[in-house]
Amino acid sequence: MKFDLSLFKTVLFSLGVVSFVIGVYETIVAGDIGANYWIFMISMCCWLPLRYWRQKEATEAKIAAAAAAQQAAQPAALRAREQTRGTNSAPAGRKSARRRR
Repeated sequence: MKFDLSLFKTVLFSLGVVSFVIGVYETIVAGDIGANYWIFMISMCCWLPLRYWRQKEATEAKIAAAAAAQQAAQPAALRAREQTRGTNSAPAGRKSARRRR
């Protein structure tokens, strides 16, 4: 059986939301946030890995986009170099000064 990370992320997010709502409710009923601090910490512990994974995915996406842009720019740079080499040749009506062998 393969581990499904997207399902795990969904469960963590849901658990975080439920624990946060329970913490808010208990705080309103009891009137003391200190007594329900542990419920809020469960919520934060569920959300921290999600935040980390999202930042990691965003960083990997930026790196992949930069690599793709560099690969796309490389053939354009090669074409520009070849065009520059072609402009240094002699005009059309005159013969080149180079010797042919």
